[in-house]
Amino acid sequence: MIVLDTTLPEIDLHGLLRQFWGFDEFRPQQEAIIRCLLAGRDAAVVMPTGGGKSLCYQLPSLVGNGTTVVISPLIALMHDQAEQLAQMGISSAVLNSSMPFAEQQKVMWDAKRGVYRLLYLSPERMAREGTIDWLHNIPLALFAIDEAHCISEWGHEFRPEYRMLGRLRNNFPDVPIAAFTASATQKVRHDIIQQLGLDQPGKYIRSFHRPNLHFVIRQCDSKTQFDLLLKTLKAHEGSTVIIYAPTISAVETTVDDLGQNGIEAVAYHGQMGAEARRRNQNLWMADEVRVLVGTLAFGLGINKPHVRAVIHLALPKSLEQFYQEAGRAGRDGEAADCLLLWQKKDIGLLAYFIEQLKDKEERNRAWARYSVMREFVEGSACRPRTLCKYFGETPKWESCGACDVCGYTLAWLDAKTLVTEKKLLPLESETSVDEGLRDYLRKWRLAMAKQTKQPAFIILHDATIDDLARRVPHKFPDLLKVFGIGQAKAEKLGAEILAAIQSFENGHRLDDPDQHGPKLSPAEITLQLLQGGKSIAEIAQIRDRKVETIISTICSLVSLGKIEWQPTWMTAERRKLIEAAAHQMGFEKASPIKEILPPEISFGEIRLVLADLSKNQ
Repeated sequence: MIVLDTTLPEIDLHGLLRQFWGFDEFRPQQEAIIRCLLAGRDAAVVMPTGGGKSLCYQLPSLVGNGTTVVISPLIALMHDQAEQLAQMGISSAVLNSSMPFAEQQKVMWDAKRGVYRLLYLSPERMAREGTIDWLHNIPLALFAIDEAHCISEWGHEFRPEYRMLGRLRNNFPDVPIAAFTASATQKVRHDIIQQLGLDQPGKYIRSFHRPNLHFVIRQCDSKTQFDLLLKTLKAHEGSTVIIYAPTISAVETTVDDLGQNGIEAVAYHGQMGAEARRRNQNLWMADEVRVLVGTLAFGLGINKPHVRAVIHLALPKSLEQFYQEAGRAGRDGEAADCLLLWQKKDIGLLAYFIEQLKDKEERNRAWARYSVMREFVEGSACRPRTLCKYFGETPKWESCGACDVCGYTLAWLDAKTLVTEKKLLPLESETSVDEGLRDYLRKWRLAMAKQTKQPAFIILHDATIDDLARRVPHKFPDLLKVFGIGQAKAEKLGAEILAAIQSFENGHRLDDPDQHGPKLSPAEITLQLLQGGKSIAEIAQIRDRKVETIISTICSLVSLGKIEWQPTWMTAERRKLIEAAAHQMGFEKASPIKEILPPEISFGEIRLVLADLSKNQ
């Protein structure tokens, strides 16, 4: 093990913070955690999303000569952090099985030579045969375990491969271990310490209350839910938003319905191809598309600071899940809205899935989480206070003033017409911001992101752009005073940032990429593809949608008379069978018709025929 410099008072942690991260102050408890790790002690850290966990293990890696091994299940997060560290001039690498074999071998060899300050591995890599032996040849300084709640069966995201991490203490008794999590109850925290064999760890538990998040929970029905969603998105026009839908079909339908209403959104779910998921995530990360609609497959490891709203369209399965997903809003510390628009049918759906669980203990834990979730949404207690108490914290305050129970309201939710423009939660400090320059720098950043194929926030955070538009620096030393610009970033991007500011002051303007003509709606795209002779299956593949989603769009087009029936959709015999069944069972619902038809006839085919029949009638 590398012996770290333990003359802690002599280490200028604030100097390192300013030099590499461009920050003037630590967030609460960050400095204490860093000094604990530099002293060679274990640590158990519970810090809410956006609290700055990564800095707690990244900064110590700059002291001494050892390598910090970061274990995370989130490949996207590992790559994002490695890119950010590279911008700061800190050597790091990611090692996972998705990399070319030759690249993996190079990383493994360089790690033995002590090239990296930080090395990112997945739990699966840690469980592979030979990994422990390889690590014995690396100059280790620290193990940092992210998403540590995954090691506990009491956690909502238990992963069996995390149990293998218990081997670290026996194999590396002198290397400190730090466990980090954003959502762990008291029971889970004790389990983490026990499973990892942490030795009298420093315990750092930040408050679970995030005052900048505004929680609003509204029960609605299928008719009002989409209207409320539209109102919210109109109010947050131009802002980055995440929408969580309960199923893949709901994700695709929501994206298409939003498109029909002039709101561009991209989908993200597990049945999409890897390339399509990556493309949509990159469009959202680069701010080319502001709204992303996803299932639970989206969000883990996503480090986008300026998400202004997270909207759930169904009840999450647990309070931990809700807290973790809602917590992806407002990571920059600015105000953000967390909306839960749930329906009564969500309760039955959750109960159904719980009953499908085979393991009795797992089923009992799921029922316990279900009861807590129902009490949370149906209760009349302060939302943030309820969340804090669930995680074992007892706030001294009774009312937060920032949730629906405590009187916080979103005017547009109850407005009779859609809000078309609304400046959300202006900050007092923004009065001196040059908004023209800020807009210019955001467009410049987007062009830079496309050019370098990096997420926009990795180039410059929104808060950094705001500070640039406030300070308007013209010389290199002035850049080093800007929030989020350290020495390495200033050296790498400083000349281009100063040139962009000068160009703006000289009257140059950048085109808005959204102003190059109207975009086609999802229905118009489907209509064009149909008119071009594409089959339903081909359209589904082209548009990265399920066949059922495409059929729903076609049904709407048929009902509206925008396209005539096409014989290629099914044989004449199948249509006659469906028509006969419809005349017998009625035209209102597809289910009774399906029951008396041969099993090979699908709901999609029935819906197509019903749409055509209703149009003719």
